[in-house]
Amino acid sequence: MKVFLIGYMGCGKSTMGRNLSDQLKIPFVDLDKYIEQKYFKAIPQIFSEEGEAEFRKKEQIALKEVAEFEEVIVATGGGAPCFFNNMEVMNQAGLCVFLDVATEELADRLIHSKTERPLIKGKSRDELVTFIEESLSGRRPFYEKAKCILRGDQILPEQVIAQIKNRL
Repeated sequence: MKVFLIGYMGCGKSTMGRNLSDQLKIPFVDLDKYIEQKYFKAIPQIFSEEGEAEFRKKEQIALKEVAEFEEVIVATGGGAPCFFNNMEVMNQAGLCVFLDVATEELADRLIHSKTERPLIKGKSRDELVTFIEESLSGRRPFYEKAKCILRGDQILPEQVIAQIKNRL
């Protein structure tokens, strides 16, 4: 079984992935962490030294690698579904689940995040809301290609597990 969790940054992909991994006893891969280990650089460092285009190439390579794993729960980066043929790769390899969280909730989570996120660094809450709305409108068509869409601010692992069981 392979499950790919997609959605905007701050929607809970990594937290959900770890929870699903524990409950289903399937390995978990955070794609950003996988990239950092593979290239021996932090994501912000790749962005600043090589630019977003080079990062996206590295991300595509990493995604194709983890898509070959036999059993895995994968939390992708928020932009991963929007580049190259990444959505097709995920949909063909396993169950792709879009965690669709409201803009205001995403802003609340991201403004208090302890993780450095290059795309939102230094933004005020109002700037963050506007940025999320604009970028989410461009990403949504890609996200909605997922085989499963769960909407809400408090999506539970049990909801994802139910979708997985329905698809098997």
